Formats: sequence, C-alpha cells, structure tokens
Amino acid sequence: MKIKAYAKINLTLDVTGKRADGYHLLQMVMQTIDLADDVSVELAGEGIALTCNLPYVPVTEKNIAYRAAVRFLEATGIHSGVRIHLEKRIPVAAGLAGGSTDAGAVLTALNGLTGHPLTQEKLLELGLSLGADVPFTMTGGTALCEGVGEIITPLPDFCNHWVLLVKPPFGVSTRQVFTDFRLDRVRRHPATQAVQAAIAADDLAGVARHLGNVLENVTLTRHPLLRNLKTELIRRGALGSLMSGSGPTVFGLFDSEAAARDAYVWFHGKYPETFLVQTLGRQAVAKG
Repeated sequence: MKIKAYAKINLTLDVTGKRADGYHLLQMVMQTIDLADDVSVELAGEGIALTCNLPYVPVTEKNIAYRAAVRFLEATGIHSGVRIHLEKRIPVAAGLAGGSTDAGAVLTALNGLTGHPLTQEKLLELGLSLGADVPFTMTGGTALCEGVGEIITPLPDFCNHWVLLVKPPFGVSTRQVFTDFRLDRVRRHPATQAVQAAIAADDLAGVARHLGNVLENVTLTRHPLLRNLKTELIRRGALGSLMSGSGPTVFGLFDSEAAARDAYVWFHGKYPETFLVQTLGRQAVAKG
C-alpha cells in the first residue's frame, strides 16, 4: 500500500501553558500543503524493515515511522513482518512535520492492511503517543489543534493558496527549541481567533496579516538568517511570512501563482530546498 504523507505549515503557533508532566500546552492553526513523501507499506517476512531514498535518514527505531510500526503491532497484537519504504521529498528537521506525517501514514496503512482493527479514535491516540503533530497529519486540511496536539477542531478548508517554502541549509531540534522556550518572555501572542475568522471568509490577506508563531522568539534569535529570509519573502511579493513549527523553514503566502513563481526562481537559486506548493483541503488529503 502506498500513501501520500503530506507536510504541514503552521499559520499560528501559540504556547498557552505547561502541564505538570512538562509537556507544553499548544494552540495552533495547522494547514496541509501538497509537498509530500511517498510511504509504501506491506506485510511480509518477519520483523520490521525500513528503507529510504535518503542515505542520511535513519532506518532503525530512531526513525518515527519505524516506531509507528512497532506501536501498531503492540497495540493490535498482530504478529507479522512489516516492510516500509520512505521516498522522502519533505526536508528533514524543517518544521514541516516530515517525520510525523510518515508515522501517520504507516499507522493508517497498517490499519488498512490488517482489516481496520483500530478505530480512528484509537489510531489518533496511537499517533499522539509518537508525537504532537502526528494526529493532525492523519486528518489533514485546516484545523485548530490544542492541548498537546490531541484536540483537533476542523476549520473550513483554506485550499488552493500559493505558498513558497524556504529551508536554509541547517536543521533545528524541536526538543531543544521547546527546552529553551520561556513563556514569560513572550510579549505578543498570535491572533488565533482573527486567523480563524479570515480562514472562514477565505481571506488570504487577512490570514497573512495575522500570522504568528511564538517559537520564533527562540529560533530566530539563534538563527538571524531566518529574519532576513522572512523580510526577503515580503520584499518579493509575499503578503505575509512566518516560520513553520520550530523551524527553520520559513514560508510566504502569495496571492498569485505568477508572483510566487518569480519569488521561487530567486530563492531557489540561493537555497536548493525551496518549494512552491499549494494548500490542501481535507478531501484531497483523504484521497492520498
């Protein structure tokens, strides 16, 4: 079974508190984009075997897709070998949920291959045990995600809008960013409700105007280049620009394909991991 594992961007990312167990409480407006890995899964042989087209991606239990297969087999009691191949296009450690979406695809594929032993609710619960972004990647589209990622409220589709992604030549550790994050130092929180209202009106300019991510306080301070990239995206026609997730990818929202393509040519000449994409609705994500 082959599944498209779509990347995401954050239109907003806010931290609202911290649980007793140390997990941060989040409020995020998440959006699926049409940049995707191809995840192939089959039941065969014994044990779990993972392969990938990129030599630097781990193919052991260090990979979240591998761990997803382990968790699924443990949860269902199914005894079978699993073969997984990742054909990766989403940059690694980029703030685009590249690993999370692969894990979600593995869970979805295994559930389908084994006759749906787990309900969707249980599958999402299993996804959350692997990572905060995994449940959203399994539902997709446009959504408000709260708690530690497990409370997903679907929003009206905000699809077919042009987005330019620019990932500089380095990665960022999400764990380290959250370790360094200080809620008491945040002076401005994202206008989450304003973004939701703009999405409901399919108002691209309104969404662009209210983009916000409190984790920029950490990552942009550590990597000033990202501020320059955001400024350059605006200079080259983006209506608004933001860092996605914990970074380092920044993106710009564009109101025309022509403007987005012009900006793509300029950025791609300097940053090879530049991608011109569109936002996707839930139905497109479900079709894979």
